[in-house]
Amino acid sequence: MYKKILTTAVLAAIAGAAQAQSSVTLYGLIDAGITYTNNQNGHSAWQMRSGTVNGSRWGLRGAEDLGGGLKAIFTLENGFSINNGTFGQSNRMFGRQAFVGLASDQFGAVTLGRQYDSVVDYVAPLTLTGSQYGGTIAAHPFDNDNLNNSVRFNNTVKYTSIDVSGFKFGATYSFSNSTDFANNRAYSFGASYNYGPLKFAAGYLQLNNDVSGTNFQGADATKAGAQTGEYTFAAGRQRTFGGGVNYAFGPATLGVVYTQTNLSQAIGISAGQSGTANATGFGGNSARFQNIEGNVRYALTPALTLAGAYTYTRANFGSGVNPNYNSVSLQGDYLLSKRTDVYLQGDYQHVSSAKWFNGKSVGAFMNGEGSSAASSTQSQVAVTVGMRHRF
Repeated sequence: MYKKILTTAVLAAIAGAAQAQSSVTLYGLIDAGITYTNNQNGHSAWQMRSGTVNGSRWGLRGAEDLGGGLKAIFTLENGFSINNGTFGQSNRMFGRQAFVGLASDQFGAVTLGRQYDSVVDYVAPLTLTGSQYGGTIAAHPFDNDNLNNSVRFNNTVKYTSIDVSGFKFGATYSFSNSTDFANNRAYSFGASYNYGPLKFAAGYLQLNNDVSGTNFQGADATKAGAQTGEYTFAAGRQRTFGGGVNYAFGPATLGVVYTQTNLSQAIGISAGQSGTANATGFGGNSARFQNIEGNVRYALTPALTLAGAYTYTRANFGSGVNPNYNSVSLQGDYLLSKRTDVYLQGDYQHVSSAKWFNGKSVGAFMNGEGSSAASSTQSQVAVTVGMRHRF
């Protein structure tokens, strides 16, 4: 009898330990709201939007303890529209993230799959678009620096270091998965450093693509390369770099971020990013965007936070087309509980008077999921009231 009781206790202890060493978490975020836009192709619009600030998503995250400070990890994350239930990210089941890897308490983590680049990992959190206080609609024009992760990368190997006295760094390499090794690939690296109330970060991203003929390889979902099915710019090479600093004092956080994107063999901006029915072309062989953002977040109470950002963007599209963008984003967010909040957000953009190489005026256009279009004038205003629920 004693042996039976002892055996049962040991088996129960082993089962409990095994369960404690392995875990899978279901998580998600749902963002839905109503947006008023003063001008879309010359008309005002009232629209229900999914993911105006943060893209709606659900995912599975897991870890298994392998002993010695080593564990196996994975993430599968789906993006979707709450409006109609359809998949996001070019109709992918796990379009936001899908990776597996090993993480060590001493040496960091190596993961393989569809993942974010280092500019998103390190620089984006210092901006308003990379936070819950501005999000998608507060992205820099056309999300030209990918801080709102318009492009996620397939076939990616990522290394992320452990935190060493506030310093972290990482890098990614995204394979073309073809015999033409250098085309339709990407790589990035970045780092951040926390020193008391100060946080510094910097990052670099490069994309190489096949732009032979009139087709852009990165936009072809049947290809197997680094950025298939979605793209911001049709260009043979994109180089994006930037850095910034945040300073927290009391209930306030101030931030300044600078980014620059340089394009060569530049063809144009994707239709989804430019708010037009067709991709917007450039007037020359190269293009450049420079962004400088100042932002602030202030917690009035534990439940109520106010945030705002101003971004000045200087662009060069070639053939003498050099529009300048002034973008402002303001948000008030109120927590109804730890998992549910409501927000009111206003966004404004004004673009300097400039003409496309084909004679058309440059219209203002703010980023966002769902149906949207560029303004027929140099300015556009959008106001959104929405709610988010996390689980």
